[in-house]
Amino acid sequence: MECPMPTINTNDAKIIRKIFEDCKSIAIIGLSPDETKASNMVARYLLSKGYKIIPIYPKEEMILGEKVYRSLSEVPDRVDMVDMFRKPEIADTLVEEAMKRGDVKYFWLQLGIVNDAAIKKAIEAGMIGVQNKCTKIEHQRLFS
Repeated sequence: MECPMPTINTNDAKIIRKIFEDCKSIAIIGLSPDETKASNMVARYLLSKGYKIIPIYPKEEMILGEKVYRSLSEVPDRVDMVDMFRKPEIADTLVEEAMKRGDVKYFWLQLGIVNDAAIKKAIEAGMIGVQNKCTKIEHQRLFS
């Protein structure tokens, strides 16, 4: 099913549902090893729903049983979605990394994170962009 390109932020449940149905691997930028942090809780939830999680974090070797990478560009495997838990300005650099990879279809900035310019750039590069939404909350809303 083809979905129209979203605006700067989509509230379209069909598009968000398509993202989750199509997505297999999710690089979580800023995935903390601390189980009390939102990034860790979201990653655990997504793992429990069958998604492959790829932690991107400056420290640690393993988080949630998965090898940790220092940057998106280091990941050797396919990445369907980038899910970012960092400051909004990081999205500018991150979208460039995602564009260079060529395999990222979905560029998602977590709840509370807004960077219109980065989302616009992702959309112009052919990705579907979502910002200021939580992947866990959206998945639960659409699939529970």
